[in-house]
Amino acid sequence: MCSRRQNGPNSSGRGGDAILRAMVTGVRVHGPFMGPSGYDNHVRQFVRSLSQRGVGVELRDIPDWSPVRLPHHLRDPWYESLSKASTPVGSALHFTLPIRVVPDPALPNVNFTMFEAASIPKSWVAAHPLSDLIVLPTRHSRDAWLKSGVPEEKIRHCPLGVRADLFRPGVRPLALTGGGGRPISSYAVRFLNVSEINIRKNFVGLLAAWLRATTPQDDAVLILKLGSYNPGALSTFDLSMAKAVQRAVKKPANAAPIHVTYELYPDADMPRVFAAATHYISLSFGEGWDLSMIQAAASGLRLIAPRHSAYLEYLNDDIATLVPSREAPAISDDDPWEHEFFIGANWWYPDEDGAVAAIRAAIDGRDAPRASARDHIASQFTWEQATERLVEILDEAEAMAARR
Repeated sequence: MCSRRQNGPNSSGRGGDAILRAMVTGVRVHGPFMGPSGYDNHVRQFVRSLSQRGVGVELRDIPDWSPVRLPHHLRDPWYESLSKASTPVGSALHFTLPIRVVPDPALPNVNFTMFEAASIPKSWVAAHPLSDLIVLPTRHSRDAWLKSGVPEEKIRHCPLGVRADLFRPGVRPLALTGGGGRPISSYAVRFLNVSEINIRKNFVGLLAAWLRATTPQDDAVLILKLGSYNPGALSTFDLSMAKAVQRAVKKPANAAPIHVTYELYPDADMPRVFAAATHYISLSFGEGWDLSMIQAAASGLRLIAPRHSAYLEYLNDDIATLVPSREAPAISDDDPWEHEFFIGANWWYPDEDGAVAAIRAAIDGRDAPRASARDHIASQFTWEQATERLVEILDEAEAMAARR
């Protein structure tokens, strides 16, 4: 696959390997790409970036990945046209859980995956022989795989990216209307969280911190753009709100407003969602990456995030307010699907008092960062850079296969 990366570190001094790789310029991608999830999104981004580099892509969907698909009018039909690569295929690239890899027997198999806790499930460890190489986006995930017993020689590191040309300051914001018909844009301080509804996202902690930190007199609003993709998700969120009210000992009517939307948007419109906010906040228990946070950074928003897991890959104290967190056993009895994977694992509990202080500082204008989050992200975490690294890994997998 040398023609994909003419002058990379593995393209010289390898003789026969370089000649063998030069014959192959395509990749067969197995991954979800028709839905609204973060996995679907980064599959689409990698596929487009690979294609722009001249790599032939054959794209195969994982149809049972999620019960929710984007409606046809929100999809880009170009992805569905990639049923056959325009060039010879030299590797199989999977974007899925380790236990769901179906190896292509004729190709080297590379799996791009991640996890949100300090260790991975035993079934994932046992599944590592299904992949020749395992690609992880953060050092946190790498540590989790190694700690759990996956051989170090199988693991490669490749951060994800962001379209800094689309997610940027100056984008026309999406027009949102809150309670009583007041435009969301009229609030001076506008916090945003974009998440799928599940226990790991810690809506109880986020909502309780908001209720505790704010009053009706604050010129501020919390915007929740939520994904409800699994049965029972709406009741899970309602329960989170009830628990938050109990924890904060305060009703929503006695705090600054919360605006909730479940609207689905095409990728091209998502920058307008971020443009509607001034701040982005997450109090998640753990993240494999959090694409929304890095999109918020590129959009020029001020950031509040827990000091743990993937956030430490691309955030620091100069560009974000990092909330202290403590590692402890994961508890997710309210969500059986998540509980299955997090049994016996640890994740991280953000300090709620710290989150209250961070929200209050933002509303009071005391949260100016020392450096630009956008400049940091746009210079180090683009999809072009991510794809360059991924191509190196695919080249390596093909070279390994050629030597066998």
